Amino acid sequence: MTHPLNPAMAATFAPPVMEARRWLTGVTFPPERPLINVSQAAPVDSPPLGLRQALADAALNNPDAHLYGPVLGLPALRAEIAAQWSAAYGGTITPTQTAITQGCNQAFTAVMSTLAGAGDEVILPTPWYFNHKMWLDMQGVACVPLKAGEGLIPRAADAAALITPKTRAIVLVSPNNPGGVEYPAQTLADFRDLARAHGLALIVDETYRDFDSRTGRPHDLFTDPDWADTLIQLYSFSKAYRLTGHRVGSIVASEDRLAEVEKFLDTVAICPSQLGQIAALWGMQNLSQWVAGERDEILSRRRAMQDGFSALTGWKLLGCGAYFAYVEHPFPIASDALCKRLVAEAGLLMLPGTMFQPEGSEDGKRQIRIAFANVDAAGIAEMFRRLAAFQG
Repeated sequence: MTHPLNPAMAATFAPPVMEARRWLTGVTFPPERPLINVSQAAPVDSPPLGLRQALADAALNNPDAHLYGPVLGLPALRAEIAAQWSAAYGGTITPTQTAITQGCNQAFTAVMSTLAGAGDEVILPTPWYFNHKMWLDMQGVACVPLKAGEGLIPRAADAAALITPKTRAIVLVSPNNPGGVEYPAQTLADFRDLARAHGLALIVDETYRDFDSRTGRPHDLFTDPDWADTLIQLYSFSKAYRLTGHRVGSIVASEDRLAEVEKFLDTVAICPSQLGQIAALWGMQNLSQWVAGERDEILSRRRAMQDGFSALTGWKLLGCGAYFAYVEHPFPIASDALCKRLVAEAGLLMLPGTMFQPEGSEDGKRQIRIAFANVDAAGIAEMFRRLAAFQG
């Protein structure tokens, strides 16, 4: 490349999922051992028929579906989120405290653009979600790693020691990607208290909230009448309603914060996809029972992963939940090299922990993320047969 390149972009690593897919180039998979792809969490099946029909009807008969809409999203969808979230979390969330984005990744980039600039710092627990790290790198924002504690649960006391005058926010993902673990309500409350005491934002990404194994609300953050002074919640409609290609996410935050977010969104996308928002709204209003069934299926696959690793010699299950199992492998090679070998020698595509940890991390070299949401019980059983037979 001969023309100029932003140094921050040049220093940002390549998209991990795309990198892993390149490992498949030139590899053939015999019919008796087809590839088992557990590298990505996105649903691969189409949305249920009723939702597809609603989409088709909107495309054919709703002229507004093809026009620009409000920058912060359709009022009806914002109101539905506010009503359902208020009921689910036992707090008060107004429509003006919600915004719609082109997926949850854009929700993160929009919020972070209002919080931190070049030279600032943001605390991310490790293992981290790689796209969060990539965005911070692109913006010249220093990512301060917070090593998760026992059970991959980060501790607010550990984070307190990392705060400097340059710190702007702490980011948590629960249920976690890549670790799968569900953060206890007290953990989230501790981080809220820490962030508030230091005037920081607490960003809680709840993309996988629909697949939390617990009953009742997962935390009490929204029961605090002053939640909006510290908390920013992110969510994705991609997983629950299989809308990955339609790119619909959301932000719940203070009205003042969303006024700043609006500047970013108007510049980047002008407005979220109208059809995607119509689909998300229809899903929220009509698919609660269907989503409950999807959750049951994911929880059954989670149990299969837990049972399988308990019987697999040498491997250690570090965290499991939502769409993910995060494991420690027993072999004397780094996980990135191991995962490339698993493609060729076992027909398994997984992501190495090196993609979720700081460069050079010894933990990352021993860890692997397995996204099991698209693999049924038979596929999970076959995966464990192949792992048991693999000779490192």
